[in-house]
Amino acid sequence: MANTTNPKTHIAYHTHEAIHVRGADLVNELIGKVSFTEMMFFQITGRRPSPAQVALLDAVLVTLMEHGFTPSVIATRMVYISAPEALQAAVAAGLLGVGSTFVGTMENAAKLLDEILNAPEGEELRARAIATRHREMRQALPGFGHHLHKPDDPRSPRLIALAQKYKTPGHHIRALQTLSAQIDAVYGRHITINATGAIAAVLGEIGFPQEVMRGVAVVSRAAGLVGHILEEQREPAARFIWDMAEHEVLYEPGKD
Repeated sequence: MANTTNPKTHIAYHTHEAIHVRGADLVNELIGKVSFTEMMFFQITGRRPSPAQVALLDAVLVTLMEHGFTPSVIATRMVYISAPEALQAAVAAGLLGVGSTFVGTMENAAKLLDEILNAPEGEELRARAIATRHREMRQALPGFGHHLHKPDDPRSPRLIALAQKYKTPGHHIRALQTLSAQIDAVYGRHITINATGAIAAVLGEIGFPQEVMRGVAVVSRAAGLVGHILEEQREPAARFIWDMAEHEVLYEPGKD
């Protein structure tokens, strides 16, 4: 039998006179009364955020906005010079690079932290098992390691300190630090907690849903990419990158 129940949304509806978001009047209760970060938290979770939640989500958004000529930035600039009439296409191209290797690794890092927090055998034993598992399978550890920031990612301690300043429960941060210690022990060397690892813990501390944590990077990086498009208009770099690739990537015949 076909399901005749209509789908529902709990996010928003409108009338001829008003727009309502999560039960609040957009015009009279939200515009000019909440910040973008407050509105983002409210719209996604349906909960009005506390000052600590706003401050920490805001810090995460600031952290993720910019990191120089990353793959997402290069993609945006290249698409922009190909289709300068479609700024949104260039931003979208860059956002496709927010994934499990760059920028968006906080989701997989958060899964590891939840695995530790829910382990019946104890957090330290599960953290060591995670580190051992990844080393044996030669898998990258989401939230750890950075090709530029060594020995440590300077963003991570700042984010953790902010979470402690706002007196968050500390469970996710404890799990992150436990995992970090076990990773160093298993690998026999220090591997930094990178920004997305710290972000996974901080977003966990403020109750941000794990399944859409990568969306925070999408929102933040979109603003950063718009900045790169404006700079590309004024101080072009994409053609230089293209020319450099043509000259530096060598052609070798006879290879599949």
